[in-house]
Amino acid sequence: MDPFDAGAGGILRQPKAVWATAGASVVAFMGIGLVDPILPSIAKGLDASAGQVSLLFTSYFLITALAMLVTGFVSSRIGGRKTLLLGLAFVVVFAGLAGTSDTVGQLVGYRAGWGLGNALFVSTALAVIVGAAAGGSAAAILLYESALGLGMACGPLLGALLGDASWRYPFFGTAFLMAIAFLCITVFLKEQPKPARKTSLLDPIRALGHGGLASAAVSAFFYNYTFFTVLAFTPFVLNMTPYKSGAVFFAWGVLLAVFSVLVAPRMQRRFGSLKVLGGSLVLLAADVLVLGYGNHTAAIVCTILSGAFIGVNNTVYTELALGVSDAPRPVASAGYNFVRWFAAAAAPYFAPKIEEWTDVHIPFVVAAVTALLGAVVVVVRRRALTHEAEELEPQHASEDSVTVFAN
Repeated sequence: MDPFDAGAGGILRQPKAVWATAGASVVAFMGIGLVDPILPSIAKGLDASAGQVSLLFTSYFLITALAMLVTGFVSSRIGGRKTLLLGLAFVVVFAGLAGTSDTVGQLVGYRAGWGLGNALFVSTALAVIVGAAAGGSAAAILLYESALGLGMACGPLLGALLGDASWRYPFFGTAFLMAIAFLCITVFLKEQPKPARKTSLLDPIRALGHGGLASAAVSAFFYNYTFFTVLAFTPFVLNMTPYKSGAVFFAWGVLLAVFSVLVAPRMQRRFGSLKVLGGSLVLLAADVLVLGYGNHTAAIVCTILSGAFIGVNNTVYTELALGVSDAPRPVASAGYNFVRWFAAAAAPYFAPKIEEWTDVHIPFVVAAVTALLGAVVVVVRRRALTHEAEELEPQHASEDSVTVFAN
């Protein structure tokens, strides 16, 4: 059956609770790239350096990484609806406070609180949508994937549109939208059954004792350093107006969504997951080298093109992480993300530092090297990574892709 069929069970015929959660998911994913086009404006407005402003990503993802040990613990005890509302409340409060910041230190601190709220929300949203959706999990997963892609693409665009007037407006705008989402979920979403088994804080760490899952996490750690060098450091290199920078990262987000949802699964079926991942990592390394050493036009093109490789990598890493061990999927997801999000916190901090110590090209050389290190781990540990990874059913692969990326 066509999942887009508007008849009974189609993706377009869902309960209000599903639409409310999906809409909130769009805004939640927008928050990841929201600050991209306004980073130079924030630096100018708060008289801060590029390194100081890049800590907006570091604090956000450091808290996100640590929260991976907490989200399952919380949701398995208070339920999905309350976890969503708690996460949304954190985002509303801290995004709003971020817009009132007078110093970059305040903004970095508020962004950390935002990261905790976002982690609580996005790690729970998929399970809630699947549980409340009509037409089975396939339509629900496709709806969630669409929300993810739309949010990643539109975050930089919203940041540019609101940030052109003031760097503060994107933060206030996010708080306002998430407040509406909070009200919608309060009204339309009923509490769902709690998991039969409660998750402990140490379960994700124990899951990393599996060699295949640990290998996937380490490789993804190196890859994520490259990913977030592009996301957090490139806006300073491009040095464009918020509108132009937002347009560049909107195109980047569109490629990321298309290649993650549509292209990567087809490539995997034809060539196999490990070959696709290794090849994509090598191409990403070449892309960021050209980005760092090319002229301004080449930097723009390579920034946009990196979205394609990032989209492929996200999907394949996800399937490897969820299919390689026998740990429950939420637990494996939490352990995997606990490791990889530390790189997302490290790259925005070290890239500007490396530029200060050397020159503007070297941060991209380091990013290319980390992408290649990710590929080396895949090659060296291919036997550990192969177990079950090539045999995931398409529907399960799609579900896992969203789960891990969201977490």
